[in-house]
Amino acid sequence: MTNNKRKIINDPIYGFVTLPNNLIYDLINHPYFQRLRRIKQLGLTNLVYPGALHTRFHHAIGAMHLMQEALLTLKQKGINISKNEEDAVLIAILLHDIGHGPFSHALEHSIVKGVNHETISSLIMQKLNNEFKGKLNLALKIFNNQYKKQFLHQLVSSQLDMDRLDYLKRDSFFTGVSEGVVSSDRIIKMINVVNNQLVVEHKAIYSVEKFLIARRLMYWQVYLHKTVLSAETMLVNILKRAKELSAKNVELFATPTLNLFLKNNFTKSDFEKNSVLLENFAALDDNDIIASVKVWASHSDFVLSTLCKNILDRKLYKVELQNSKINSNTFQSFLNKACKKYKISKSEAEYFVFKSSVNNSAYNASKFNINVLYSNGTLLDVAKASDHLNIQSLSKKVIKYYLCYPKDIML
Repeated sequence: MTNNKRKIINDPIYGFVTLPNNLIYDLINHPYFQRLRRIKQLGLTNLVYPGALHTRFHHAIGAMHLMQEALLTLKQKGINISKNEEDAVLIAILLHDIGHGPFSHALEHSIVKGVNHETISSLIMQKLNNEFKGKLNLALKIFNNQYKKQFLHQLVSSQLDMDRLDYLKRDSFFTGVSEGVVSSDRIIKMINVVNNQLVVEHKAIYSVEKFLIARRLMYWQVYLHKTVLSAETMLVNILKRAKELSAKNVELFATPTLNLFLKNNFTKSDFEKNSVLLENFAALDDNDIIASVKVWASHSDFVLSTLCKNILDRKLYKVELQNSKINSNTFQSFLNKACKKYKISKSEAEYFVFKSSVNNSAYNASKFNINVLYSNGTLLDVAKASDHLNIQSLSKKVIKYYLCYPKDIML
């Protein structure tokens, strides 16, 4: 292995990103991290915004770059951050998404039940820590919020962290949705630490307001776009049907790794007890799913093959998004129509006609306040400090209900 590990990566958002040390270089070159090149950051969003083909790899490198900038700012302001702490927090942000499965959030609870990507990230980091002989001890403490300097964890995971600053800027760039552009430079230059907590100086209040508004707009325009919801739920249903058929011992093509997860319902404790299982999960990426979907498109099972053909050919469901709950009579009418049209049972029709809800609040003060620091030392929550009426409303959870159904059974 080369001794020259201070490499630079040319990033489309920030230009040249320098790898700060040998350990980061080795972690980036580890197979677990290289897998992130094969997992799209935005799942199936490219079916709506064709440019959204960037990967978790891009995002992790970008978030690490922003963390370098943030640490430089804090040290220049006299905040005591040791070299060990600096290295550890850079590792924590670099690996924060390493537990993402294929298609990121779309299949988060489909391949493995009730286990989120943060839990798997933590387990993979622990595995890497063993491999690197304890060099990730402090990074794990920071990642899991078990370290005394809480602001280091808040830089990795909070409502104004380097993760969010990068993904908003990056996702808006690749989707072309300019509403997501945020002034990350300005915000980072204005962060500070008071009483072990991350704060932002009052001169950046308008940049923080824009960040929160951009986040809200990106959620409804990109992450929770109704056509994206339609496509991602179709993919969830494909996997659900494949698991159902596997349980009945129906012969089904799948890559060996995906096959393991189709035939079993692993839980968090399975992962904790079985390190080989974690190894198998770390071998999964978008290619396993896409290869299987392509083959399943010609399967004899009508439900599975139709869903797969539809997603491959972008024949997506019609989506009705509304503020009130879906009328149950309307839902039943669509189910009956699907049964009649496709000559299938009601339980099978539920793969084609379904209802659900999504929610979003751009700012949740109960999780971690974004405190604004005034020149006299006063701290005030951004929702109270802001003279922008929208910030108060951004704290409210917005729930939207949606109904999906094939376009050829419209009432």
